Amino acid sequence: MESRNSVATHGLWAGTNKFMCLASSLMVLAFVIFAVTNVELSNYIFNTLNTWITTKLSWYYIIVVSSVLAFAVWVAFSRFGKIRLGRDDESPEFGFTAWFSMLFSCAIGTGLLFWSIAEPITHMQGNPFAEMRGFAPNTAEAAQMAIEVTMFHWGLHGWAVYIMVGLCLAYFSYRRGLPLTVRSGLYPILGERVNGPIGHGVDLLAIFSTLFGTATTLGLGVSQMNAGLNYLFGMSISTSSQLILIAVVSLIATVSAISGIGRGIKVLSIWNIRLSVLVILFFVLAGPTVFLFDLAVSSIGDYAVSFVSMGFWVDLQSDRQWQGWWTIFYWGWWLSWGPLVGMFIARISRGRTIRQFLLSALVIPPLGGFLWIIIFGGTALNIDLYQGGQLTEAVNADITQALYQTIEALGVDSMTGIIAGLSTFLIVTWFVTSADSGTLVISTIVSQGSANPPNWLRAAWGIGLGVVSAILLLSGGLDALKTASIVAAFPFSIVFIFMCWALVKGLNDETQGIAYNSGDLVKTNVMQTAKQAVGH
Repeated sequence: MESRNSVATHGLWAGTNKFMCLASSLMVLAFVIFAVTNVELSNYIFNTLNTWITTKLSWYYIIVVSSVLAFAVWVAFSRFGKIRLGRDDESPEFGFTAWFSMLFSCAIGTGLLFWSIAEPITHMQGNPFAEMRGFAPNTAEAAQMAIEVTMFHWGLHGWAVYIMVGLCLAYFSYRRGLPLTVRSGLYPILGERVNGPIGHGVDLLAIFSTLFGTATTLGLGVSQMNAGLNYLFGMSISTSSQLILIAVVSLIATVSAISGIGRGIKVLSIWNIRLSVLVILFFVLAGPTVFLFDLAVSSIGDYAVSFVSMGFWVDLQSDRQWQGWWTIFYWGWWLSWGPLVGMFIARISRGRTIRQFLLSALVIPPLGGFLWIIIFGGTALNIDLYQGGQLTEAVNADITQALYQTIEALGVDSMTGIIAGLSTFLIVTWFVTSADSGTLVISTIVSQGSANPPNWLRAAWGIGLGVVSAILLLSGGLDALKTASIVAAFPFSIVFIFMCWALVKGLNDETQGIAYNSGDLVKTNVMQTAKQAVGH
């Protein structure tokens, strides 16, 4: 394809697409300069756009995300489910444990550490779903509803966005021989025009979402790291401390990205899961064990019954902003992170069938997230309701202290410092795995889908990620950046809709023997292979 020929083979730009390198760098530089030099204006613009989206387009986001979930289920059980993401005889590149660890680490590990306690405590104080069922705030019924709402925001709907982006990219790359870039997901619709301005624009949008989504998470996440180090060692909570943390995390993430998926990212992800299990076991054993088991059964059951109706609910009370603050924010956040997580999922999922890929990613990671929310959030709710822990007051005062206040409230003095230290370490490593994944994804896009982007490119984007986070922290532009990431979800959602359409067209093209280029894995004897794959 032309896009492959556009990758430089020698000189300064060797291994990259020169245009994408320059265009993406200038795009990032222009945005940072604008945000730094026009803080008030940038805040006004992005907040205005964000308000417009959350008040006028709630119905759109709800339809898109719910439809994507339904589409994912349909594809999984369709005649296309047996098609393998690669050659028909190809085995998965990574074993299940490593695959799950990397998937979970990149996708939601960082967010769960922050929100698994803070969000249920907040929802227990009031939410529309509890009101509709007649539950009074700060009661046992409100607590269970708070867990269910949190599970809804971290459950199947969001994961469907990630895995469908991943499936589109993995299918067209590993099955149809196209580069592993977002633009390839539109090939059945645009053909060779994906190598022109439209394709460049799609990939630049993906880079924007990936870099600024990761930078925002890193910039906001250092506040929790800072809170943990303050709790453990008395480190001052200040901008200078947070800049040091950004530098350390960015350096580790860059080294990990350079090491590659098979070593740095894979090893970090597996150890994240192992150490997280230790913290979870502590919460289960030191906390209200029986209460947590009861809560797990009832909450998962309630979610299974109501997640569809919750997914289609639109708040008709125009003066109530809860849905915009929470559900629409989350749907926008999942969509804005779609290019990052989707491409990373595609990168680690070669060799699996479509059905294996979809069902594994739709069931196992959400269940892991549910158990995390139930154990961490349930423990905090129990302490607040029945042990006078006053965690609600602590969360309302400083949300970054929620995790540490809960650990301390468990009352196991001999283990408090150890678990708090381990949790702080996990905050750092979970953020590192998200940052190195983002670095690798951007490098992959700029190098036109290369599985091994040049090390200098990974280093440049890894350092750039830290620099962007630091500059915006200093300029006070993180709030604008956070909003900008959500706003970026709107144009990407439109691209995403076309990608889903293109996926169906591509799958049908395969059954009809239509090859896309000389690298298409199914070009030779394609009709026979396709018929075998779909079970004709």
